[in-house]
Amino acid sequence: MGRREVSGPRVGVGSSGEPGPSDRILGLDEAGRGSLIGPLVVGGFVARRSDLPELIRLGVRDSKLLSPQRRSELYGALTALGGCHSIALSPRTIDRHVRRHGLNVLEAQAFADLLCEAAPSEAFVDACDVDADRFGRTIVRMARTTVPVYARHEADRFVPVVSAASIIAKVRRDRAVARIRRAVGTDFGSGYPGDERTRAFVERLLRRPVRSPTWLRESWSTTKRMRQEALLRPLESFPP
Repeated sequence: MGRREVSGPRVGVGSSGEPGPSDRILGLDEAGRGSLIGPLVVGGFVARRSDLPELIRLGVRDSKLLSPQRRSELYGALTALGGCHSIALSPRTIDRHVRRHGLNVLEAQAFADLLCEAAPSEAFVDACDVDADRFGRTIVRMARTTVPVYARHEADRFVPVVSAASIIAKVRRDRAVARIRRAVGTDFGSGYPGDERTRAFVERLLRRPVRSPTWLRESWSTTKRMRQEALLRPLESFPP
């Protein structure tokens, strides 16, 4: 489905002397959903129930409220505390689903895949669907599991294990975007349409008569509008 990444200690695999599956709590969140450039990364963090208070002690918060340096520091602490999982969904995969109005389905499937991979006793999810309960039911159905899944809006702000997942997703997406910056040799900013540097970079890119790179999301309305403007711009030089 996408590029997977797993790191951290083995948590609760049920072998002798280790806690069983009933001790595993999973948080799920994403980063990069609205970006023009780079992957959407779904992140998961799973830890023993007894270790969850440590998240509060560490100061784990919604990744958007943390500086890049602080996110990096917390990421290191999280990899030592629990299991860190992620799936990176490429722009081409995202484009295919957006054209079928299926972005929420794609994201739910990625959450379901991480749920199966982490094998927790319960999971908490930051819902991207307007109907949070429906999103949770969709994940359960896709995962074919009886594990309770609690989905709510802004869970990354209010549920520490989901905040941890948001940090995993954000750090791994930032690394992917940094690789793209190095490849193109340009600092195009965050990759989001609200970033002026990103918009200027994409506008320049779309004026060139070359095939769009695989890291650009073609299905986004901002990309479509920029492409149309790039095609029409030469006509402006003709007199009426």
